[in-house]
Amino acid sequence: MGMLPFGSFAAKENNSNRNRIKIPPYLKKGDSIGICCPSGYSTMADIQQSIIQIESWGYQVKLGQTIGKRDFTFGGTDAERAADFQQMMDDDSVKAIMCATGGYGAVRMVDMLNFARFKKKPKWIIGFSDITVLHCHLNQVVHTASLHSKMCGSFPKDWAIADEIQVNTILSIKRALEGEKIVYPIISNTNNRIGEAEGVLVGGNLKILENMSGSISSINTDGKILFVEDVSEPLYNIDRMLCNLLRAGKLTKLKGLIIGGFTSIKPDTPDSPFGRDIITIVKEKVDQFNYPVCFDFPVGHQKNNFALKCGLVHRLTVGQDAVSLQEIN
Repeated sequence: MGMLPFGSFAAKENNSNRNRIKIPPYLKKGDSIGICCPSGYSTMADIQQSIIQIESWGYQVKLGQTIGKRDFTFGGTDAERAADFQQMMDDDSVKAIMCATGGYGAVRMVDMLNFARFKKKPKWIIGFSDITVLHCHLNQVVHTASLHSKMCGSFPKDWAIADEIQVNTILSIKRALEGEKIVYPIISNTNNRIGEAEGVLVGGNLKILENMSGSISSINTDGKILFVEDVSEPLYNIDRMLCNLLRAGKLTKLKGLIIGGFTSIKPDTPDSPFGRDIITIVKEKVDQFNYPVCFDFPVGHQKNNFALKCGLVHRLTVGQDAVSLQEIN
């Protein structure tokens, strides 16, 4: 299922906050966005198009020391990545931090970070996939909103010939950072469970959410709207991860559940198929609950991966013919 023609972005965010999460200041022209590698490595060539586009929006770009560094799969050693991210967090001239790429590594350095200054002067942390580690930690421990969205490598190589979805997903980052309240209208999936809910939006990569279980960064999902997505997992492992969330109580007291993209699913072993698809797996886990459930939401390791503000209150409306997610913080 695709996305309907791009929705509306309502008036600027007001100063009211309906939960304990602190909202970082929104950006204005001339502000600096830092780019660094808390997880996998990224070269200058990898991020060049994002720099061009960000600067065209009227922002400045400040590059971290980890850009171009490599320690096998990582963007530098754990200590180097932590020091670089710390520098970005503590630099008052940097108003937001965009992670260059995901991969793996954030969990190896998150506990090296000191958020004392950041708590007093929070800023938007931007990224998805492995960056879900940071989203979870920011929500549960630091109590600060963050932006789940595409990263530098997803910016189109040629903006002039980029398709509509590419343009709109990248522009959703800009709009979110500038404080516009987001409304995403989505084409309905016949497997959706109809209903309406309001709650703080949390979530991200399903594998990371499972990995955070039992740690200080494990998010409390009670009374919240949870979104999940993943890539390159076999069906049985998706089932296992959702079983983990269910047994850990993460699905019990939700206000709503959003199922994003589960792309590049690894095929079953031919002589031992798992016998369930994503729809069936999810339905099994939530059958005993009655909150709204939305499938095919445009978030994940796919082209239609739109920016979402983690930690802010949203309204999820799952209707017979359409779905919408609206920021109401």
